[in-house]
Amino acid sequence: MSQRPGVFYIGAVNGGIWRTDDYGRTWTPIFDDQPTGSIGAIAVAPSNPDVIYVGSGEGLQRPDLSTGDGVYKSTDAGRTWKHLGLRGGQQIPQIAVDPRDPGRLFVAVLGHPYGPNEERGIFRSTDGGETFQRVLYKDPDTGAADVVIDPANPAVVYAALWESRQAPWENGEFSGPGSGLYKSVDGGASWKRLTKGLPDFEHDGLGRIGIGIAPSRTSRLFATVQVKKEGFLYRSDDAGESWTRICDDPRVAERADDFAEVKVDPSNPEVVYTASVAAWRSTDGGKSFAAFRGAPGGDDYHRIWIDPVRPTTMLIAGDQGAIVSVNGGATWSSWYTQPTAQMFHVTADDAFPYRLCGGQQESGAACVLSRGPEGAITVRDWQPIAVEEYGYAAPDPRDPDIVYGGKITRWDRRSRQVQDVSPVPLRTPGYRVIRTQPVVFSPADPRTLYFASNTVWKTRDGGRNWQRISPDLTRRTWEVPGNVGKYRGSEQARPEQRGVVYALAPSPKDAGPGRR
Repeated sequence: MSQRPGVFYIGAVNGGIWRTDDYGRTWTPIFDDQPTGSIGAIAVAPSNPDVIYVGSGEGLQRPDLSTGDGVYKSTDAGRTWKHLGLRGGQQIPQIAVDPRDPGRLFVAVLGHPYGPNEERGIFRSTDGGETFQRVLYKDPDTGAADVVIDPANPAVVYAALWESRQAPWENGEFSGPGSGLYKSVDGGASWKRLTKGLPDFEHDGLGRIGIGIAPSRTSRLFATVQVKKEGFLYRSDDAGESWTRICDDPRVAERADDFAEVKVDPSNPEVVYTASVAAWRSTDGGKSFAAFRGAPGGDDYHRIWIDPVRPTTMLIAGDQGAIVSVNGGATWSSWYTQPTAQMFHVTADDAFPYRLCGGQQESGAACVLSRGPEGAITVRDWQPIAVEEYGYAAPDPRDPDIVYGGKITRWDRRSRQVQDVSPVPLRTPGYRVIRTQPVVFSPADPRTLYFASNTVWKTRDGGRNWQRISPDLTRRTWEVPGNVGKYRGSEQARPEQRGVVYALAPSPKDAGPGRR
C-alpha cells in the first residue's frame, strides 16, 4: 500500500487473506472466519486504504481449482468483513477500484468453471458494493478475466472476456470465440471491442488476455495474449485502437492461460514487468526482456504489484508465496515467512510424535512433525520427501521412515535414497496415469500397499513385485460425455479413452486374497 509503507495484503488459494506490516517479514491471517478461503482478487481503494475488496475463487482454468462465493469488503483495513454478493460468479480474478472514489468499482467475474451460468462478465458498483449492475456480458459460456481503470480518466475502462470451460477429465479445457478485449469511455455504459492487430479465435485460437496500463502515459497499454497453447505480449500506443506484437519471446507470456499478468512502472512507460514461470522485466518498452526472479527460489508467478509512489517497492506472488522488494528487485524477502502452501493430500504416519506428509504446489513434498523438540514446530521440523506435488504420500505403517508416493517411488528417511518402484507394466501401452494417482496402505494388513492407474495394483513386498487385481475400471467407450455440451464437436473433445481411478478406500477388515 503506497499510503502505508510496509503494509501488504496477499490472497492464497484456500488460505484466505494475509497482511504484513513489516515488508513481508511476518504475516498475519485476517480472513479465517469467512466461509471461503479461495481468493482470486484483492483491491485496496487508492483513495482510502481502509477500504479493501476481495474476490473469491481462483480465477483460473485448471483441473484442481477451488471456487468461491462472491465479493467481500472491509472498511477497517481487514479487521472485519462483509459479504457483498455475486455468489453465483464462483471465480473472480480481478477487481478495479476508481482511484478517486472508493465506492466505485468494477468486478471481473469468470463464472462456473465446469458449465454455463449467467452470473458472468463485468459488473459495476457505484455504492461501495451494496448493489451491482452487469455492464459487459457476452453469453453463459464467456466470463471476464481482467479489468483495469485508466488512472488519469476513470471513465475509461478496459476489460478482457474469456470463453473457457474445464472438461470432465484431467487437463481438458474448452475454448470458444467469446474471448476478446473491450474498452469503455463512458464508465462502463457502453463497450467497444478492440481488434486491430490482435489475434482472433477462428484463425489464431485466441484465449485469455491480461491487461496492463502505463500510469505515466495512459495511452500506452500492454496485453498478454493466449494464442492456442502459447502466449505473446502486445502493445498499443493509441489507447487500444491498434496493437502490435512487441515481443516474440514466448517465455515472457508463457502458459498465458495460467499467467496473464503485465504491469508497467508507474513513472516510466518503458519499464514493463510480466509474471510467468519466471518474473520478467523490460527496459525498452517491451521489445526485450530479462528474467529478474525465478527458480531456484520460486517460480510460477501470478501477480505483480508496484508501489505507485515508490516504484522500487514491489511485491510478486507465486506458487510458493509472496515476496517483497524495496530496491527494485535486487533483493527480496523470503516466502518462508507465510504458511500458505497448497497441499493436495495429507497422510499421518505412525511415528511418535507423528508426522504429517504430503505434496505441496510447486514447493516440493514434505513430512512435518506434529510436535517439535523445542516446544514449537520450526522449519527444522520439515523434511523433504520424494513425492510429486499433487501426489499421495503413504508412510509405511511398519516403518514410518519409509514413504511411498507419486507414481510411484519409495523414499528412505535414513539413507535419503529414492527408488522407483512403479509396476513395470505401467510403462507399456494400455495403462494411464495422471498426476494424482492413489497410493494407500491396507488398514487390515500393514504389508499391503495399493496403487491405482486405470486398474488397481497391489504389492506386499515394498514394490518389488506387483499384482494387478482389477480389470480396466474406467468406461470402455469412445463416447464424449454429455456435459461437454456445445463443445462436443471441438478438437479438444475428440473421442479417446481418458479415464483413471482417482480414489481408493481399502477395507479395514480384509486385505483380500494373498494375505499371509
